[in-house]
Amino acid sequence: MAIASSVSFNCHQGERESKRANREEATPAAFFNMDSREFRRRGKEMVDYIADYLDGIEGRPVYPDVEPGYLRPLIPATAPQEPETYEDIIKDIEKIIMPGVTHWHSPYFFAYFPTASSYPAMLADMLCGAIGCIGFSWAASPACTELETVMMDWLGKMLELPEAFLAGRAGEGGGVIQGSASEATLVALLAARTKVIRQLQAASPEFTQAAIMEKLVAYTSDQAHSSVERAGLIGGIKLKAVPSDGNFSMRASALQEALERDKAAGLIPFFVVATLGTTSCCSFDNLLEVGPICNQEGVWLHIDAAYAGSAFICPEFRYLLNGVEFADSFNFNPHKWLLVNFDCSAMWVKRRTDLTGAFNMDPVYLKHSHQDSGFITDYRHWQIPLGRRFRSLKMWFVFRMYGVKGLQAYIRKHVELSHEFESLVRQDPRFEICTEVILGLVCFRLKGSNELNETLLQRINSAKKIHLVPCRLRDKFVLRFAVCARTVESAHVQLAWEHISDLASSVLRAERE
Repeated sequence: MAIASSVSFNCHQGERESKRANREEATPAAFFNMDSREFRRRGKEMVDYIADYLDGIEGRPVYPDVEPGYLRPLIPATAPQEPETYEDIIKDIEKIIMPGVTHWHSPYFFAYFPTASSYPAMLADMLCGAIGCIGFSWAASPACTELETVMMDWLGKMLELPEAFLAGRAGEGGGVIQGSASEATLVALLAARTKVIRQLQAASPEFTQAAIMEKLVAYTSDQAHSSVERAGLIGGIKLKAVPSDGNFSMRASALQEALERDKAAGLIPFFVVATLGTTSCCSFDNLLEVGPICNQEGVWLHIDAAYAGSAFICPEFRYLLNGVEFADSFNFNPHKWLLVNFDCSAMWVKRRTDLTGAFNMDPVYLKHSHQDSGFITDYRHWQIPLGRRFRSLKMWFVFRMYGVKGLQAYIRKHVELSHEFESLVRQDPRFEICTEVILGLVCFRLKGSNELNETLLQRINSAKKIHLVPCRLRDKFVLRFAVCARTVESAHVQLAWEHISDLASSVLRAERE
């Protein structure tokens, strides 16, 4: 039987090859301009180009010297009718693209927060692109789903998350890779919204969804990322900012006051976002205070630790996550500081049915015979889009090739460099440190007016030797120095400080004159 099947298969294969040959004869050869042989050659060339780019990135201006609209005159107004050569495309990378690139992986990039980059992750991304599965369900590609479930458990254990957040073999929780922390916050908010609406309608069937929606209210610190406000906007929910304390932290008293005031006004509190490592100054909301209040009030607590979460794999920083046991969902971005290239945003929930119950759409063309097996099989019910890439490959490659100890060493190095920069600032009496330096961010400024600091920042970024971005803390304009690049060393920090110090002297001299 096996031999007969093989003969039948070979006959059909011969027919297919004959038909393909006929098609190729009838089709212009130009359409088949990259076969596997050329792909091998060009792929090796691209790896060399990427390696050369990253090896030489320190010599490129970190911030581009172009004006808005620079690119359009450099390329045709329409796509080519005939195929162009690979060589011409590669030439245009340096001619057209690189002049407009902000080099996030330059050791002189100190803006925003890190964006992760490592060679193992790049290799995994290549394989992800080659496999090209759209992993919306277990059946769509079992390995895509199952590796993600296991990798999220690996990462959860690295963070020492409570067991309730892990999938294990029979857990009620589990993890999912979202595209960004913004998506994770929105998904959590929508799941919480669905949950509270169903609870209220079960208790009082006369309540309409529209009537409940009008009364729902969510809360976050006044230091939270703008993506939290955006999630409220998309979800049609009133979002209120809770005033932070002197350390830019949300505390129990302020949250409780907001909850009581809104309940007295007939509103329904249902969702709180606590931030660990705010974008402005890397401050931490007090989970040990806020968490119990959320549990007592029956309010969903979501934790956004987009940047800082990576540091929690180090025992000395794990205390910053104390109180996570009170949360319903938790998220951070390995694509920021854990060497897993964008996009890879890790989100865990205690009860996965809270997500699947909110987003479950099950048309017949997406069903499969294993979807009720009890395993976490269909990630389409955990997210907003249907499709998803094989992103867990990046985690698998990075975690295995660096090991937990290697990743811890990487985090610690960046923290040490931030303290080195802090020390340099403190030695200069013209400057002040604005918040406690805990991880890899230093907030500092010249002592003086906001205008003075705005001028300094403008001079820094105009020189294009390093790149910084600012924040505003209460009424102060503040400069942020974030240790970002994988290749940054003490020498880069020292040169950056010398550059800042020299420009500060120029700015102060101009002000006196």
